[in-house]
Amino acid sequence: MNGTALTGGDPTLLRRLNTEAVLRVLRTPHPMTLTQIGKAAGLSRQTVDVVIDELAEGGWIEEVAPEKTVGRPARRYRFRAEGRHVLGIDIGVTGASYALADLDGTVLASSRVETPADGTAGDRLEAVRLGGASLLADRPDVRLGGLALGVPAIVDAHGLIRLSTPLPEWNGLDLAAEASTWFDCPAHVENDANLAALAEHWRGAARDSTDFIQLIAGRRSGAGMMLGGRLHRGRGGAAGEIGALDVLGWESEAIDAIRNAPDPAALLADARTGDKAAAGRVDRYARVVAQGLAAMILTVNPDLVVIGGGLSRAGEAVTGPIRTHLDRICLDPPEVVASELGTEAVSLGAVRLALEHLNARLFGSHSTSSGGLLPSPVPPGAAGTGALGPRPCAEVPR
Repeated sequence: MNGTALTGGDPTLLRRLNTEAVLRVLRTPHPMTLTQIGKAAGLSRQTVDVVIDELAEGGWIEEVAPEKTVGRPARRYRFRAEGRHVLGIDIGVTGASYALADLDGTVLASSRVETPADGTAGDRLEAVRLGGASLLADRPDVRLGGLALGVPAIVDAHGLIRLSTPLPEWNGLDLAAEASTWFDCPAHVENDANLAALAEHWRGAARDSTDFIQLIAGRRSGAGMMLGGRLHRGRGGAAGEIGALDVLGWESEAIDAIRNAPDPAALLADARTGDKAAAGRVDRYARVVAQGLAAMILTVNPDLVVIGGGLSRAGEAVTGPIRTHLDRICLDPPEVVASELGTEAVSLGAVRLALEHLNARLFGSHSTSSGGLLPSPVPPGAAGTGALGPRPCAEVPR
């Protein structure tokens, strides 16, 4: 048989690899028979029987009703994406948004809470925690396997906030360590623009792009990059912080005239319908934004710029002027498009990040951030905790 089943060597490793092969095959929307699983995974029927029994016992898969057929129907199985969940949190200056998802990344519930504008660092932390606890309290069936938080900050590789201008009281805060105590599961922290890029690459406007720049355009500006299909964070997590250059004017009056307008959407709409004053303000805004983007574009030569954040809902009214200015100042201007995910991009990117870390912890490998479904995590009982590291934070329901 020309398959992938292995013999000899460390039995724990072989068991894990065989379980991995079965789980990969079962990550489809359609139930499969034992014969189909064995053929697709390249495993013998005997090996598949053993793996299936272990996965079913652990609650990772379940047998489904047989198809109507003549004779004895073949047993069919499906992967239980609802067997574990992740929580993505987008933390801003005025509030936090939440997305609860299953192992397929399907968002099952979402919510938003306001956070104290003049409270202490602890007050904001507690408000964010309570918002998550409230969402989870409404879903007693949830078994949380991890969470990720997006913040407007430079974040190091361990989840410590190195610098946040919008949230200065959190500078130096080990947010990952703090959040890991909330719901008895690991927490991961990333810059919000980076998470927006991750989401757009996964399910948004950058699905077919491997090199692109993500701009958050709203009450604040921020940028992230994905190069070669992976987030580019830089040495200390500060890649994309082009707004730190005062000479570019990302904190200038031209920017504030749009993002602090009483109704930015109405202003953009007026500009599109020929209002000269509104068009002038939008053009000045687009020129300043384009100057910052151009500094990044001329360095990495991406094929796409995605405009996200609240202003992305204006579509061509905001992307058009930015595109015009980039065409004038870039040697090889990329395509400029509006986000397909809007203000949900950061929380969805946090979901994706939490899934990747859960996958790495349980499955023993990292996702390539290719935009497809994540490989299924291997349940701890399938290979022993020695091969897979520590046990997950919540048991799969049996």
